[in-house]
Amino acid sequence: MMEKLTKLETAINLLEQHYLLRQGQKAQLEMELQEKEQKLQELAKEREKLEKTRYLLLIAGQYAREQAKKYLEDIATSTLQYVFGPEISLEIELAEKAGSNTAEFYVVSDYGSLKVKNRPEDARGGGVVDILSLALRIFLLSAVEPKIEGPLLLDEPGKHVSEEFIGSLALFLKETSRHFGRQVIMVTHNQHLAGIADKAFLVELKEGTSEIKELTI
Repeated sequence: MMEKLTKLETAINLLEQHYLLRQGQKAQLEMELQEKEQKLQELAKEREKLEKTRYLLLIAGQYAREQAKKYLEDIATSTLQYVFGPEISLEIELAEKAGSNTAEFYVVSDYGSLKVKNRPEDARGGGVVDILSLALRIFLLSAVEPKIEGPLLLDEPGKHVSEEFIGSLALFLKETSRHFGRQVIMVTHNQHLAGIADKAFLVELKEGTSEIKELTI
């Protein structure tokens, strides 16, 4: 009888361990799913910005479209090259299909004898989309009439940019503020980006209350 009870207890313990293992795996999968869903939402927001910019190009006259196209290509290419190096650029293809004007965005990587042309969301991961989104913001602020005054507000700029290039992004933001005479206010968890600021503040949530303290740069 005791032997049967011992075997039963062993079987129950094994089932409990299996259950806990499966429960841990389930929690991990749920966390990964949540991260993927968040990334999809972020990409959807960036795609929306691209669509808005594309719309501006389409509603303008032909000459204005060409001028806006060149200006946007210049700004976006300069931004991409400042961060990633001289081999990357933005190309915009304007066309007319079925009586409607169209504009397609492509990121071109020049590897000497080989050129790779992709849509922004397919080029080198999310970092390119982040930088291109920043360039579009700068373009819209500088191209819209009447001019939009005030600071450039950024929420987690370059969140998908790798550590290899984040320093270049920090310098670019500093130069952008100086060149356009526009204050940059951003929320970031990145120490490199926080370190370039004239003023930086740490916000911590403690017992349901946000506590703010100024950091020494």
